[in-house]
Amino acid sequence: MWDKEKGFDRAIHNIENAPFRTKFDRDFHDMHGTLGVGCISDFEPQPLTVRSHHGTYALTTVSKINNVDELTARIFNNGHSHFLEMSGGEINATELVAALINEKDNLIDGINNALESIDGSLSLLLLTPKGIYCARDKKGRTPIVVGTKDGAMCVSFEDFAYKNIGYTTQKELGPGEIGIITPDKYQMLVAPGKEMKICTFLWVYYGYPSSSYEGISVERMRYNCGAKMAERDNVTPDVVAGVPDSGLAHAIGYSNKSGVPFSRPFIKYTPTWPRSFMPTIQSQRNLIAKMKLLAVDDLIKDKKLLLIDDSIVRGTQLRETTEFLYTSGAKEVHIRPACPPLLYGCKYLNFSRSSSEMDLITRRVIDRLENGNVTPEILEEYADPDNPKYDVMVEEIRKELNFTSLRFNRLDDMLDAVEIDKNKLCTYCWDGKE
Repeated sequence: MWDKEKGFDRAIHNIENAPFRTKFDRDFHDMHGTLGVGCISDFEPQPLTVRSHHGTYALTTVSKINNVDELTARIFNNGHSHFLEMSGGEINATELVAALINEKDNLIDGINNALESIDGSLSLLLLTPKGIYCARDKKGRTPIVVGTKDGAMCVSFEDFAYKNIGYTTQKELGPGEIGIITPDKYQMLVAPGKEMKICTFLWVYYGYPSSSYEGISVERMRYNCGAKMAERDNVTPDVVAGVPDSGLAHAIGYSNKSGVPFSRPFIKYTPTWPRSFMPTIQSQRNLIAKMKLLAVDDLIKDKKLLLIDDSIVRGTQLRETTEFLYTSGAKEVHIRPACPPLLYGCKYLNFSRSSSEMDLITRRVIDRLENGNVTPEILEEYADPDNPKYDVMVEEIRKELNFTSLRFNRLDDMLDAVEIDKNKLCTYCWDGKE
Protein backbone atom coordinates (compact mmCIF):
# COMPACT_ATOMS: atom_id res chain seq x y z
CA MET A 1 0.00 0.00 0.00
CA TRP A 2 1.24 3.54 -0.76
CA ASP A 3 0.11 6.70 0.99
CA LYS A 4 1.61 10.13 0.26
CA GLU A 5 2.09 10.79 3.98
CA LYS A 6 3.25 7.35 5.21
CA GLY A 7 4.89 6.08 2.02
CA PHE A 8 4.93 2.30 1.50
CA ASP A 9 3.29 -0.05 4.00
CA ARG A 10 3.46 -3.85 3.65
CA ALA A 11 1.89 -6.88 5.34
CA ILE A 12 2.57 -10.57 4.60
CA HIS A 13 0.99 -13.57 6.33
CA ASN A 14 1.27 -17.34 5.97
CA ILE A 15 -2.18 -18.53 4.85
CA GLU A 16 -1.40 -22.27 4.79
CA ASN A 17 -3.64 -23.10 7.74
CA ALA A 18 -6.38 -20.49 7.45
CA PRO A 19 -8.44 -18.61 4.87
CA PHE A 20 -7.01 -15.39 3.48
CA ARG A 21 -9.58 -13.13 5.13
CA THR A 22 -8.88 -14.18 8.74
CA LYS A 23 -5.18 -13.40 8.44
CA PHE A 24 -5.64 -9.92 7.00
CA ASP A 25 -8.64 -8.57 8.92
CA ARG A 26 -6.54 -6.34 11.15
CA ASP A 27 -4.45 -5.05 8.25
CA PHE A 28 -7.56 -3.78 6.48
CA HIS A 29 -8.06 -1.31 9.33
CA ASP A 30 -4.42 -0.41 9.97
CA MET A 31 -3.23 0.18 6.41
CA HIS A 32 -4.10 3.41 4.62
CA GLY A 33 -3.39 4.66 1.12
CA THR A 34 -4.65 5.47 -2.34
CA LEU A 35 -2.67 2.85 -4.28
CA GLY A 36 -2.08 -0.80 -3.47
CA VAL A 37 -1.15 -4.24 -4.80
CA GLY A 38 -1.49 -7.69 -3.28
CA CYS A 39 -1.51 -11.39 -4.07
CA ILE A 40 -2.09 -14.85 -2.69
CA SER A 41 1.07 -16.89 -3.19
CA ASP A 42 1.48 -20.41 -1.79
CA PHE A 43 5.24 -20.42 -2.33
CA GLU A 44 7.26 -17.17 -2.14
CA PRO A 45 6.55 -14.25 0.22
CA GLN A 46 5.35 -11.25 -1.78
CA PRO A 47 4.70 -8.43 -2.63
CA LEU A 48 8.25 -7.19 -2.12
CA THR A 49 9.26 -3.58 -1.50
CA VAL A 50 12.32 -2.71 -3.57
CA ARG A 51 14.59 0.33 -3.33
CA SER A 52 16.59 0.87 -6.52
CA HIS A 53 17.79 3.51 -8.98
CA HIS A 54 14.16 3.62 -10.18
CA GLY A 55 13.14 4.78 -6.69
CA THR A 56 11.12 2.64 -4.30
CA TYR A 57 8.47 0.34 -5.73
CA ALA A 58 6.43 -2.69 -4.68
CA LEU A 59 6.35 -5.78 -6.89
CA THR A 60 4.15 -8.86 -7.09
CA THR A 61 4.36 -11.61 -9.70
CA VAL A 62 2.72 -14.75 -11.05
CA SER A 63 5.60 -16.67 -12.56
CA LYS A 64 7.48 -19.86 -13.26
CA ILE A 65 11.16 -19.32 -13.96
CA ASN A 66 12.98 -22.31 -15.40
CA ASN A 67 16.31 -20.56 -16.02
CA VAL A 68 16.89 -19.29 -12.49
CA ASP A 69 20.55 -20.39 -12.37
CA GLU A 70 21.37 -18.82 -15.73
CA LEU A 71 19.69 -15.52 -14.82
CA THR A 72 21.28 -15.44 -11.37
CA ALA A 73 24.75 -15.90 -12.87
CA ARG A 74 24.06 -13.16 -15.41
CA ILE A 75 22.88 -10.74 -12.75
CA PHE A 76 25.92 -11.44 -10.54
CA ASN A 77 28.20 -10.87 -13.53
CA ASN A 78 26.53 -7.49 -13.99
CA GLY A 79 27.45 -6.45 -10.45
CA HIS A 80 24.46 -7.55 -8.35
CA SER A 81 25.72 -8.47 -4.89
CA HIS A 82 23.31 -11.00 -3.39
CA PHE A 83 19.84 -12.54 -3.13
CA LEU A 84 18.05 -13.46 0.08
CA GLU A 85 17.27 -17.19 0.17
CA MET A 86 13.86 -18.43 1.26
CA SER A 87 13.56 -21.11 3.95
CA GLY A 88 13.95 -23.91 1.38
CA GLY A 89 17.18 -22.42 0.04
CA GLU A 90 15.65 -21.12 -3.20
CA ILE A 91 15.74 -17.58 -4.49
CA ASN A 92 12.48 -15.69 -4.20
CA ALA A 93 11.22 -15.50 -7.80
CA THR A 94 9.79 -12.02 -7.28
CA GLU A 95 13.17 -10.76 -6.04
CA LEU A 96 14.80 -12.23 -9.14
CA VAL A 97 12.27 -10.41 -11.34
CA ALA A 98 13.09 -7.16 -9.50
CA ALA A 99 16.78 -7.66 -10.26
CA LEU A 100 15.96 -8.12 -13.96
CA ILE A 101 13.89 -4.94 -13.93
CA ASN A 102 16.75 -3.07 -12.26
CA GLU A 103 19.17 -4.03 -15.04
CA LYS A 104 17.66 -1.33 -17.24
CA ASP A 105 17.59 2.46 -16.99
CA ASN A 106 13.81 2.84 -16.80
CA LEU A 107 10.91 0.74 -15.56
CA ILE A 108 9.33 0.09 -18.96
CA ASP A 109 12.55 -1.30 -20.41
CA GLY A 110 13.16 -3.15 -17.14
CA ILE A 111 9.77 -4.87 -17.16
CA ASN A 112 10.22 -5.78 -20.81
CA ASN A 113 13.68 -7.14 -19.98
CA ALA A 114 12.13 -9.43 -17.36
CA LEU A 115 9.42 -10.65 -19.76
CA GLU A 116 11.96 -11.41 -22.48
CA SER A 117 14.62 -12.98 -20.22
CA ILE A 118 12.51 -15.54 -18.40
CA ASP A 119 12.08 -19.08 -19.73
CA GLY A 120 8.66 -20.05 -18.40
CA SER A 121 6.11 -17.36 -17.70
CA LEU A 122 5.71 -14.04 -15.94
CA SER A 123 2.87 -11.61 -15.30
CA LEU A 124 3.35 -8.79 -12.80
CA LEU A 125 2.08 -5.70 -11.02
CA LEU A 126 4.52 -2.96 -9.97
CA LEU A 127 3.38 -0.20 -7.62
CA THR A 128 4.97 3.24 -7.67
CA PRO A 129 3.71 6.55 -6.20
CA LYS A 130 2.69 7.54 -9.75
CA GLY A 131 0.58 4.49 -10.56
CA ILE A 132 0.56 0.72 -10.99
CA TYR A 133 2.43 -0.83 -13.89
CA CYS A 134 0.92 -4.08 -15.16
CA ALA A 135 2.43 -6.56 -17.59
CA ARG A 136 1.06 -9.78 -19.03
CA ASP A 137 3.24 -12.76 -19.84
CA LYS A 138 4.80 -12.48 -23.30
CA LYS A 139 2.70 -15.40 -24.56
CA GLY A 140 -0.33 -14.58 -22.43
CA ARG A 141 -0.12 -17.78 -20.40
CA THR A 142 -1.76 -16.05 -17.45
CA PRO A 143 -4.37 -13.27 -17.72
CA ILE A 144 -4.36 -9.62 -16.66
CA VAL A 145 -7.59 -7.57 -16.78
CA VAL A 146 -8.25 -3.88 -16.12
CA GLY A 147 -11.40 -2.65 -14.40
CA THR A 148 -12.82 0.86 -14.13
CA LYS A 149 -15.40 2.93 -12.26
CA ASP A 150 -15.84 6.64 -11.59
CA GLY A 151 -12.63 8.00 -10.06
CA ALA A 152 -10.84 4.66 -9.76
CA MET A 153 -9.07 1.93 -11.73
CA CYS A 154 -8.04 -1.59 -10.82
CA VAL A 155 -6.12 -4.48 -12.35
CA SER A 156 -6.50 -8.16 -11.50
CA PHE A 157 -5.80 -11.74 -12.51
CA GLU A 158 -9.55 -12.48 -12.35
CA ASP A 159 -12.33 -10.24 -13.61
CA PHE A 160 -14.82 -11.35 -10.95
CA ALA A 161 -12.57 -9.92 -8.23
CA TYR A 162 -13.84 -6.40 -8.77
CA LYS A 163 -17.32 -6.69 -10.28
CA ASN A 164 -19.22 -6.71 -6.97
CA ILE A 165 -17.54 -3.49 -5.83
CA GLY A 166 -18.70 -1.43 -8.76
CA TYR A 167 -16.01 -1.95 -11.39
CA THR A 168 -16.59 -3.04 -14.96
CA THR A 169 -13.99 -4.56 -17.26
CA GLN A 170 -12.26 -2.05 -19.51
CA LYS A 171 -9.88 -4.45 -21.25
CA GLU A 172 -7.81 -7.60 -21.09
CA LEU A 173 -4.11 -7.10 -21.69
CA GLY A 174 -2.72 -8.91 -24.69
CA PRO A 175 0.39 -11.13 -24.66
CA GLY A 176 3.45 -9.13 -23.60
CA GLU A 177 1.45 -5.93 -23.18
CA ILE A 178 2.73 -3.44 -20.60
CA GLY A 179 0.61 -0.60 -19.26
CA ILE A 180 0.06 1.66 -16.28
CA ILE A 181 -3.10 2.54 -14.37
CA THR A 182 -3.70 5.75 -12.49
CA PRO A 183 -6.93 6.66 -10.68
CA ASP A 184 -8.47 7.96 -13.91
CA LYS A 185 -7.14 5.91 -16.82
CA TYR A 186 -5.21 2.99 -18.29
CA GLN A 187 -2.32 3.86 -20.60
CA MET A 188 -0.69 1.28 -22.87
CA LEU A 189 3.11 1.53 -22.79
CA VAL A 190 4.12 -1.52 -24.85
CA ALA A 191 1.72 -2.95 -27.44
CA PRO A 192 0.82 -6.66 -27.25
CA GLY A 193 2.40 -9.32 -29.41
CA LYS A 194 0.45 -11.53 -31.78
CA GLU A 195 1.23 -15.00 -30.39
CA MET A 196 -0.82 -16.31 -27.47
CA LYS A 197 -0.55 -19.59 -25.57
CA ILE A 198 -2.92 -19.18 -22.63
CA CYS A 199 -3.15 -22.12 -20.23
CA THR A 200 -6.14 -24.36 -21.09
CA PHE A 201 -6.16 -25.64 -17.51
CA LEU A 202 -7.43 -22.22 -16.40
CA TRP A 203 -10.83 -23.29 -17.74
CA VAL A 204 -10.60 -26.99 -16.88
CA TYR A 205 -9.50 -26.66 -13.25
CA TYR A 206 -7.58 -23.65 -11.95
CA GLY A 207 -10.17 -20.95 -12.66
CA TYR A 208 -12.99 -20.05 -10.30
CA PRO A 209 -16.41 -20.78 -11.90
CA SER A 210 -17.27 -17.09 -12.27
CA SER A 211 -13.95 -16.28 -13.92
CA SER A 212 -13.78 -15.42 -17.60
CA TYR A 213 -10.72 -15.60 -19.84
CA GLU A 214 -10.60 -14.27 -23.40
CA GLY A 215 -14.36 -13.74 -23.24
CA ILE A 216 -15.21 -17.34 -22.28
CA SER A 217 -16.36 -18.08 -18.73
CA VAL A 218 -15.02 -21.05 -16.81
CA GLU A 219 -18.53 -22.33 -16.06
CA ARG A 220 -19.58 -22.16 -19.71
CA MET A 221 -16.48 -24.02 -20.89
CA ARG A 222 -17.05 -26.75 -18.30
CA TYR A 223 -20.65 -27.22 -19.42
CA ASN A 224 -19.36 -27.54 -22.98
CA CYS A 225 -16.70 -29.97 -21.83
CA GLY A 226 -19.19 -32.23 -20.05
CA ALA A 227 -21.46 -32.21 -23.09
CA LYS A 228 -18.58 -33.28 -25.33
CA MET A 229 -17.87 -36.24 -23.02
CA ALA A 230 -21.52 -37.26 -23.00
CA GLU A 231 -21.63 -37.32 -26.80
CA ARG A 232 -18.91 -39.98 -26.93
CA ASP A 233 -19.92 -42.11 -23.94
CA ASN A 234 -21.47 -45.57 -24.09
CA VAL A 235 -22.44 -46.35 -20.47
CA THR A 236 -25.87 -46.02 -18.86
CA PRO A 237 -25.39 -44.91 -15.25
CA ASP A 238 -28.20 -44.08 -12.85
CA VAL A 239 -26.76 -40.65 -12.02
CA VAL A 240 -23.88 -38.39 -12.99
CA ALA A 241 -21.96 -36.52 -10.30
CA GLY A 242 -18.98 -34.21 -10.09
CA VAL A 243 -16.09 -34.28 -7.63
CA PRO A 244 -16.50 -31.04 -5.67
CA ASP A 245 -15.85 -28.38 -6.68
CA SER A 246 -14.18 -28.29 -10.09
CA GLY A 247 -15.95 -31.40 -11.40
CA LEU A 248 -19.47 -30.13 -10.72
CA ALA A 249 -19.94 -27.95 -13.80
CA HIS A 250 -18.49 -30.63 -16.07
CA ALA A 251 -21.04 -33.06 -14.59
CA ILE A 252 -23.91 -30.62 -15.14
CA GLY A 253 -22.89 -30.28 -18.78
CA TYR A 254 -22.77 -34.06 -19.13
CA SER A 255 -26.18 -34.44 -17.49
CA ASN A 256 -27.81 -31.74 -19.62
CA LYS A 257 -26.54 -33.37 -22.81
CA SER A 258 -27.14 -37.03 -21.91
CA GLY A 259 -30.35 -36.78 -19.92
CA VAL A 260 -28.78 -38.76 -17.06
CA PRO A 261 -29.90 -37.15 -13.78
CA PHE A 262 -27.35 -34.99 -11.95
CA SER A 263 -26.82 -35.82 -8.29
CA ARG A 264 -24.56 -34.84 -5.39
CA PRO A 265 -23.76 -38.15 -3.63
CA PHE A 266 -21.14 -36.49 -1.50
CA ILE A 267 -20.70 -32.98 -0.16
CA LYS A 268 -17.48 -31.14 0.52
CA TYR A 269 -17.13 -29.77 4.05
CA THR A 270 -15.09 -26.57 3.77
CA PRO A 271 -15.14 -24.52 7.02
CA THR A 272 -11.82 -25.91 8.29
CA TRP A 273 -9.89 -26.46 5.05
CA PRO A 274 -11.25 -24.50 2.07
CA ARG A 275 -8.61 -25.79 -0.36
CA SER A 276 -6.70 -29.07 0.00
CA PHE A 277 -3.69 -27.76 -1.97
CA MET A 278 -2.82 -25.27 0.80
CA PRO A 279 -0.51 -27.58 2.81
CA THR A 280 2.88 -28.10 1.18
CA ILE A 281 3.14 -31.77 2.20
CA GLN A 282 1.36 -34.14 -0.19
CA SER A 283 0.32 -36.62 2.52
CA GLN A 284 -1.46 -33.79 4.37
CA ARG A 285 -3.22 -32.76 1.17
CA ASN A 286 -4.46 -36.31 0.62
CA LEU A 287 -5.75 -36.58 4.20
CA ILE A 288 -7.53 -33.23 4.03
CA ALA A 289 -9.13 -34.05 0.69
CA LYS A 290 -10.41 -37.32 2.14
CA MET A 291 -11.72 -35.72 5.34
CA LYS A 292 -13.67 -33.06 3.45
CA LEU A 293 -15.88 -35.44 1.43
CA LEU A 294 -19.03 -36.43 3.32
CA ALA A 295 -21.26 -39.19 1.91
CA VAL A 296 -24.98 -38.90 1.28
CA ASP A 297 -25.60 -42.62 1.69
CA ASP A 298 -29.10 -42.88 0.25
CA LEU A 299 -27.89 -41.24 -2.98
CA ILE A 300 -25.09 -43.80 -3.32
CA LYS A 301 -26.45 -47.17 -2.18
CA ASP A 302 -27.24 -49.55 -5.06
CA LYS A 303 -26.54 -46.84 -7.65
CA LYS A 304 -24.45 -46.96 -10.83
CA LEU A 305 -22.52 -43.69 -10.58
CA LEU A 306 -20.69 -41.79 -13.29
CA LEU A 307 -18.23 -39.47 -11.61
CA ILE A 308 -16.47 -36.55 -13.32
CA ASP A 309 -13.29 -34.99 -11.97
CA ASP A 310 -11.26 -32.25 -13.61
CA SER A 311 -8.24 -34.54 -14.12
CA ILE A 312 -6.26 -37.48 -12.82
CA VAL A 313 -2.80 -36.50 -11.59
CA ARG A 314 -1.37 -38.99 -9.09
CA GLY A 315 -4.63 -40.91 -8.80
CA THR A 316 -4.39 -41.24 -5.02
CA GLN A 317 -7.38 -39.09 -4.09
CA LEU A 318 -9.65 -40.41 -6.82
CA ARG A 319 -8.87 -44.01 -5.90
CA GLU A 320 -9.77 -43.26 -2.28
CA THR A 321 -12.94 -41.48 -3.39
CA THR A 322 -13.93 -44.51 -5.46
CA GLU A 323 -13.32 -46.90 -2.56
CA PHE A 324 -15.34 -44.54 -0.39
CA LEU A 325 -18.27 -44.85 -2.82
CA TYR A 326 -18.02 -48.65 -2.99
CA THR A 327 -17.97 -48.80 0.80
CA SER A 328 -21.09 -46.61 0.84
CA GLY A 329 -22.91 -49.14 -1.34
CA ALA A 330 -22.35 -48.00 -4.93
CA LYS A 331 -22.85 -50.75 -7.54
CA GLU A 332 -20.57 -49.22 -10.15
CA VAL A 333 -18.24 -46.20 -10.33
CA HIS A 334 -17.47 -44.95 -13.83
CA ILE A 335 -14.76 -42.25 -13.91
CA ARG A 336 -14.66 -39.51 -16.55
CA PRO A 337 -11.77 -37.03 -16.24
CA ALA A 338 -12.62 -33.75 -17.97
CA CYS A 339 -9.24 -33.52 -19.66
CA PRO A 340 -6.93 -35.98 -21.46
CA PRO A 341 -4.25 -38.00 -19.61
CA LEU A 342 -1.55 -35.75 -18.18
CA LEU A 343 1.78 -36.88 -19.64
CA TYR A 344 4.04 -33.92 -18.84
CA GLY A 345 4.60 -31.72 -15.80
CA CYS A 346 3.85 -28.09 -16.63
CA LYS A 347 6.95 -26.02 -17.36
CA TYR A 348 5.09 -22.76 -17.86
CA LEU A 349 2.99 -22.21 -14.72
CA ASN A 350 3.69 -22.59 -11.03
CA PHE A 351 0.11 -23.23 -9.89
CA SER A 352 0.97 -26.81 -8.91
CA ARG A 353 4.25 -28.50 -8.20
CA SER A 354 5.52 -32.05 -8.24
CA SER A 355 9.01 -33.32 -7.64
CA SER A 356 9.02 -35.51 -10.75
CA GLU A 357 6.93 -36.34 -13.80
CA MET A 358 6.90 -39.86 -12.39
CA ASP A 359 4.41 -38.52 -9.83
CA LEU A 360 1.91 -38.68 -12.69
CA ILE A 361 0.09 -42.01 -12.76
CA THR A 362 0.18 -41.97 -16.57
CA ARG A 363 3.97 -41.78 -16.63
CA ARG A 364 4.33 -44.54 -14.05
CA VAL A 365 2.04 -46.81 -16.07
CA ILE A 366 3.81 -46.00 -19.36
CA ASP A 367 7.19 -46.60 -17.75
CA ARG A 368 5.98 -50.01 -16.61
CA LEU A 369 4.48 -50.89 -19.98
CA GLU A 370 7.64 -49.84 -21.83
CA ASN A 371 10.07 -51.41 -19.32
CA GLY A 372 11.59 -48.02 -18.60
CA ASN A 373 12.39 -47.26 -22.25
CA VAL A 374 10.27 -44.10 -22.60
CA THR A 375 11.17 -41.65 -25.35
CA PRO A 376 9.37 -38.53 -26.67
CA GLU A 377 8.27 -40.58 -29.67
CA ILE A 378 6.72 -43.23 -27.42
CA LEU A 379 4.94 -40.58 -25.34
CA GLU A 380 3.50 -39.16 -28.54
CA GLU A 381 1.96 -42.57 -29.26
CA TYR A 382 0.36 -42.72 -25.81
CA ALA A 383 -1.02 -39.19 -26.22
CA ASP A 384 -2.97 -40.22 -29.34
CA PRO A 385 -6.47 -41.52 -28.39
CA ASP A 386 -6.64 -43.38 -31.71
CA ASN A 387 -3.42 -45.33 -31.03
CA PRO A 388 -3.81 -48.84 -29.50
CA LYS A 389 -1.18 -47.97 -26.87
CA TYR A 390 -3.50 -45.28 -25.53
CA ASP A 391 -6.22 -47.86 -24.83
CA VAL A 392 -3.72 -50.15 -23.07
CA MET A 393 -2.57 -47.27 -20.84
CA VAL A 394 -6.14 -46.28 -19.93
CA GLU A 395 -7.03 -49.88 -19.05
CA GLU A 396 -3.96 -50.20 -16.82
CA ILE A 397 -4.92 -47.01 -14.99
CA ARG A 398 -8.49 -48.25 -14.62
CA LYS A 399 -7.36 -51.51 -13.04
CA GLU A 400 -4.85 -49.82 -10.76
CA LEU A 401 -7.42 -47.35 -9.44
CA ASN A 402 -10.28 -49.89 -9.34
CA PHE A 403 -12.79 -48.02 -11.49
CA THR A 404 -15.69 -49.81 -13.18
CA SER A 405 -14.77 -47.98 -16.37
CA LEU A 406 -12.49 -45.09 -17.32
CA ARG A 407 -12.75 -42.76 -20.30
CA PHE A 408 -10.72 -39.56 -20.57
CA ASN A 409 -11.94 -36.53 -22.46
CA ARG A 410 -10.27 -36.15 -25.86
CA LEU A 411 -7.91 -33.26 -26.48
CA ASP A 412 -9.75 -32.12 -29.60
CA ASP A 413 -13.11 -32.13 -27.79
CA MET A 414 -11.69 -30.25 -24.80
CA LEU A 415 -10.18 -27.57 -27.03
CA ASP A 416 -13.48 -27.22 -28.92
CA ALA A 417 -15.18 -26.66 -25.57
CA VAL A 418 -13.09 -23.52 -24.93
CA GLU A 419 -14.55 -21.83 -28.05
CA ILE A 420 -11.49 -19.75 -28.94
CA ASP A 421 -8.82 -20.29 -31.59
CA LYS A 422 -7.04 -23.56 -30.70
CA ASN A 423 -3.71 -22.04 -31.73
CA LYS A 424 -4.02 -19.66 -28.77
CA LEU A 425 -4.23 -22.52 -26.24
CA CYS A 426 -1.29 -24.24 -24.54
CA THR A 427 -1.61 -28.05 -24.49
CA TYR A 428 1.88 -28.94 -23.22
CA CYS A 429 0.83 -31.06 -20.23
CA TRP A 430 -1.17 -33.38 -22.50
CA ASP A 431 0.87 -33.63 -25.69
CA GLY A 432 4.22 -31.98 -24.94
CA LYS A 433 3.46 -29.15 -27.35
CA GLU A 434 2.85 -25.47 -26.57
